Amino acid sequence: MINGSYYKNALISGANNIIRQKDEINALNIFPVPDGDTGTNMSMTIEAAAEALKTSTALRIDEVAAEAASAMLRSARGNSGVILSLLFRGIANGLKGKGEIDGKDFVEALKLGVDTAYKAVMNPTEGTILTVARMSCEAGKVAAEVESDPVIVFSSVCSAARDALRRTPEMLPVLKKAGVVDAGGKGLVVIFDGMLSLLRDGVMVEVEKSTSAAEAEDKSAEFFRNAAAEFDSVINFTYCTEFIIGREAGAQKQADELRSFLEKMGDCVVVAEDDDIIKVHVHTENPGKALEEALAYGQLLKVKIENMKEQHRKAAEEYEKEKAKAEAEEKKRESLKPVAPVDEVGFVTVASGEGLETVFKDLGCQHIVSGGQSMNPSTDDIYQAVMATPAKTVFVLPNNKNIILAAEQVVPLVSDRNVVIIPTRTIPQGLVAMLAYSPDATVELNSEYMMAAAKHVSTGKVTYAARNSEFGSTKIKEGEIIALNNGKLTHKDKDPVRAVVKLAKEMITKDTSYVSVIYGNGITEAQANTALEAIQAKAGSDVEVALLDGGQPIYYFMLSVE
Repeated sequence: MINGSYYKNALISGANNIIRQKDEINALNIFPVPDGDTGTNMSMTIEAAAEALKTSTALRIDEVAAEAASAMLRSARGNSGVILSLLFRGIANGLKGKGEIDGKDFVEALKLGVDTAYKAVMNPTEGTILTVARMSCEAGKVAAEVESDPVIVFSSVCSAARDALRRTPEMLPVLKKAGVVDAGGKGLVVIFDGMLSLLRDGVMVEVEKSTSAAEAEDKSAEFFRNAAAEFDSVINFTYCTEFIIGREAGAQKQADELRSFLEKMGDCVVVAEDDDIIKVHVHTENPGKALEEALAYGQLLKVKIENMKEQHRKAAEEYEKEKAKAEAEEKKRESLKPVAPVDEVGFVTVASGEGLETVFKDLGCQHIVSGGQSMNPSTDDIYQAVMATPAKTVFVLPNNKNIILAAEQVVPLVSDRNVVIIPTRTIPQGLVAMLAYSPDATVELNSEYMMAAAKHVSTGKVTYAARNSEFGSTKIKEGEIIALNNGKLTHKDKDPVRAVVKLAKEMITKDTSYVSVIYGNGITEAQANTALEAIQAKAGSDVEVALLDGGQPIYYFMLSVE
């Protein structure tokens, strides 16, 4: 039988196993754009459960399963992380009322988990984590009919999961072409294998202890204290001067003489010597004079001069930036405290980039959850923003296809207000959806208006390839500029401005009336204006083209074509 203690340790072992192998799983992502990597999302999801269980006092397996499922749900990130949390939520539901279980109990609970995960995905695709979970469960059911020993049954589950993973390329042609297995399926296999290591062999998979949030905050506070003390100190001399002198045969002058000379023109003097060299360090206002004197002792082999006041200035600037960032984060945390639902309607959206955040706030969004491509927020991040929005109905705009599922998990967590998910898949869709909102319409009609508007927007993106890849006859090299038309890779280039102009030409049709050009990090205002002028010239006078400094990471440009 498996009791609460065994199950707890098995989950921790599984979490440790995927934490160790997350980079390997991340490498399986086949599309070359930077993304919220599967291994990272799944490991962060289950790691939250492991951390909660380490301090848990639960003894019964149903209590342990419930605590783990709750922690996973709130920390779920990306589609793979949410599906993982749903699997374990179903398992927890299947274990209700049980203090310990045998193999048959586990498989029946796993079946509930598989069903829960499949129901949550609108159009389940075979050859993914769902397939691996389903086929492993089916094998477990067969084994449980013969032997109820939980170790034997779970061994069958793990074996079938590995076999299903090997078969995923046969189910998804895109995997076969790339020569990889499904990343989410691989993550589930790794977790199951970590659990099996504990259940069958009694061996807990270990991982290097990560720095806790509290430790990180302590280190941050210590940095600020030390930095402040350093910046308050007085720099007596400007130049830190270091050099090495090669001693010449028969040299008469001794190092002590050089030390005496340097002490008269600076401080922090260090002079060390052996038979071949003299190594010198001094802070001075006249490094040239120190070097000139050094020539009397031999040849200069190496020289390094640094302006300490300039270093001090840059360090002080960096300190102020970090301090401002920390204060902004603290202010943001304060703003996310739960409030009573007083207003009729409120909005929460997901975005990254100062310019985009400002635009969404101007459109009426009370809270912007920081995130997007490569930075998938958790269900709890979105939940906190919803609870901090003082409205009876809160519209949530995920603005990324990999965040929609995490946002949908917020709905059952909230009981004192109505949460409506508008499944926007891109930032342009989110912006247009907000513009489509009508304060005079009902919640139901607004949901229709906003989604209809979002569907009529075409989204273009210019980014860089995060990995080597191949699409059709096109080979993509890591770092190359790539353009995507509604998610489909269309061309590559060496220049982001040229890439976005070509992309705009492909996307603009005779029915186009409005184009927004949103430029992000890495693009100067001059480059953005060059792109704007070229796109306007290609679009013609009947199309209005607007420019927005979004400040978004990852994407050099985003196009919204209406």
